[in-house]
Amino acid sequence: MTDQTTPRPVIEARDLKTHFQGRTGIFNALAGAKPAVARAVDGVSLSINAREIVGLVGESGCGKSTLGMSLVRMYQPTSGQISFDGDDITHVEGRRLKAYRRQAQIIFQDPYSSLNPRLTIGQIIEEPLIIHGIGNAAERRAKVIRAMDIVRIPASENIDRFPSDLSGGQRQRIAIARTLVLEPRFIVADEPVSMLDVSIQASVLELLEELSRELGLAVLYISHDIATVGYICKHVAVMYLGRIVEEGRAEDILAEPLHPYTQRLMASIPRMDPGEIPERTELRGDVPSPMNVPPGCRFSTRCPCATDLCREIEPELCEQPGGQRVRCHIHDDRGARQRPDLERPEAGRITEIADAGLLAEATE
Repeated sequence: MTDQTTPRPVIEARDLKTHFQGRTGIFNALAGAKPAVARAVDGVSLSINAREIVGLVGESGCGKSTLGMSLVRMYQPTSGQISFDGDDITHVEGRRLKAYRRQAQIIFQDPYSSLNPRLTIGQIIEEPLIIHGIGNAAERRAKVIRAMDIVRIPASENIDRFPSDLSGGQRQRIAIARTLVLEPRFIVADEPVSMLDVSIQASVLELLEELSRELGLAVLYISHDIATVGYICKHVAVMYLGRIVEEGRAEDILAEPLHPYTQRLMASIPRMDPGEIPERTELRGDVPSPMNVPPGCRFSTRCPCATDLCREIEPELCEQPGGQRVRCHIHDDRGARQRPDLERPEAGRITEIADAGLLAEATE
């Protein structure tokens, strides 16, 4: 009997890995050297329900976009499983893959390069319908007009215009309309507002939230800006070097981040109080290469509170009393057994660990 209190996720990833094989020089190949492997996504589990927007944040190069493209099968996962409405679509091909892609769409980051400048707005939105063989010309035009109405771009004035005639915000709305015309159930929004002016970012975010709620969409919202993620997301996952290092309710992550990496992301958000001078927060070093992942905790090379335990053993993603899940030895049982002297902060408090000058207290 189905549990009515727990809805089945629209999309679910279990221990998903997407690795890319690098090139090997001719001399290394003759010597029998194995090519390097970039572990872009390295064991991620994530689920999204209908009418839910899940935020995915992290620095550039941490694997966010690769995860999104793997979920819509633009990249073939190396291992793990992707389930759509309970069906395994990890390795489907041919017609089944085409049918899935109709249900799983992606909004790209740059509205200037993702729209064909040689096609009119109507042709751009109609193209997916033609590819999937949906309707005749009159039926397709009706669907195009409806999609434009949904994103509040009047069809009567814009359907025969070209992308160059529109502003950045209007172009992104057209990109969203092109996604919606197929009536998908799952959308990956890959930094959809990062190329837009701040003045129009809020309107696009509000549109995504409204569409998710009214059309029953499951949305993965990818961004490096944790502030915009908190604006529309109920659930947030923080990604670092191919792994989820913290996840939970957006309000908890924003107010009480537990992982040192999340704390730094939060401390980097500008404060609105002109009288407050925030302490300088610096995240030293660069993200290590996914082709040379450090042993133990992946954040240990940049973390001010890293110990020998962190450099040797990778922590598990452990659930905390407040409901957040965090991948850090400060908060797990193994760290408590092997390092009883290590300070373990209470849930709900931003920790001042190691050099106080490196970690500023996050905004409330």
